[in-house]
Amino acid sequence: MDTLNKLDRAAPAKHLAQLTIIRSILLSCLWFSVALSFWFTPAQITYTPVLILLLIFSGIHGLTYLRLRKLLPVTDWEFFIQLLIDVLCLNALFYFSGGANNPFISYLLVPICISAATLAWRFTWTITALCLCAYTLLLFFHVNLPIFEMRHNHDLSSHSDSPLSWHILGMWFNFFISAILITYFVVKMAKTLRQQDQLLNKLREDELRNEQLMAVAMLAAGAAHEINTPLSTMTVLLSELRNEFKHNTQLSADLELLSGQVNHCARTLKQLVHDSSAASQGQFKQLPIKTFCLSIIDRWQLMRPSVQFELSCSDTLNQQTMSADPRIEQAIINLLNNAADASTDKIDIKISSAHKWLIWQIIDSGTGILASIHHSLGKRVISSKQNGLGLGMLLSHATLKHYGGSVTQSDNSPQGTITELRLPL
Repeated sequence: MDTLNKLDRAAPAKHLAQLTIIRSILLSCLWFSVALSFWFTPAQITYTPVLILLLIFSGIHGLTYLRLRKLLPVTDWEFFIQLLIDVLCLNALFYFSGGANNPFISYLLVPICISAATLAWRFTWTITALCLCAYTLLLFFHVNLPIFEMRHNHDLSSHSDSPLSWHILGMWFNFFISAILITYFVVKMAKTLRQQDQLLNKLREDELRNEQLMAVAMLAAGAAHEINTPLSTMTVLLSELRNEFKHNTQLSADLELLSGQVNHCARTLKQLVHDSSAASQGQFKQLPIKTFCLSIIDRWQLMRPSVQFELSCSDTLNQQTMSADPRIEQAIINLLNNAADASTDKIDIKISSAHKWLIWQIIDSGTGILASIHHSLGKRVISSKQNGLGLGMLLSHATLKHYGGSVTQSDNSPQGTITELRLPL
């Protein structure tokens, strides 16, 4: 998602750079046309306003080129304003050069096409409406140029001085239909393409995360196999040491604690193998949701007995059941451990359901999440803790996403983090 966000922010700058190239070609043609008219038909054009408009248009183009050399980001609004400037300058030039009779007026379709392909629909419809209104007004209000006037035998009215001909009206109708079709269909196609690009980027990031998880799983399996033998050795040695120093109260207590930790590691490894086998066969117990959630809290409390917390659990959760999948249990425990590691005070745990979603809110009073890593949490191996491995959030995100859930983290005023877990029931 970080890559996708960067691409979204860079797109308007690229579009504006391409617009400056198109504008350079347009201005070159406009200046060349004015020079030709001065050479061949000098008496037909009022040059003062045309030259002033061209100088203003060229000045804006130069400033835009200098602006692109700055490192400031270009927004969609800025690009939209640049297109509006093109439309306004062009219509002002058309007013002094024959209005709707000017054959180059169809160029107004270009800003519509650019907007339809790059901007949101509200921007495109605004530009389309402005171009249609300007074209319609230029049918009646403009400075005539004899070189562009066209007369046919079949006028709209019987009056010979009618300002409109079937040809001019046909040009207007063709522009109207073309503008509406471009705005509607090109906007839809561009939106579809952007959605496809976003989906492809998302799939690439998911594939990268899955590769990381697969590497972690292989290493974990190897480590579990290697750890089993040392754990068995430590269990035997600790048993002998307890018997040997059973009269030393302090040492006996320490050995008892170590023995309990080693036994816990051994049970965890056995449970890991059992859960892996059950997961591959889809064999899970069906428990009331509240019972399952409380069992997670109980297991976590055994692991972290010194952590102070306040639990709020909705009674409505007993009305539904869910599969007691240990992978979900471990994902939630990872989030609880992160909150416990970050918080200097007690943490608040709120469990509820809404609109067929199971919702966990874990609120801590820690230092919060660094802005530099906020968007990377859960997407790659990263940790803000000095001795952290960076696997907890990655595994939790991947597991919950596999079941259609999500994890979001936000700041808790005045201090700390709110971690919200959502899982479909």
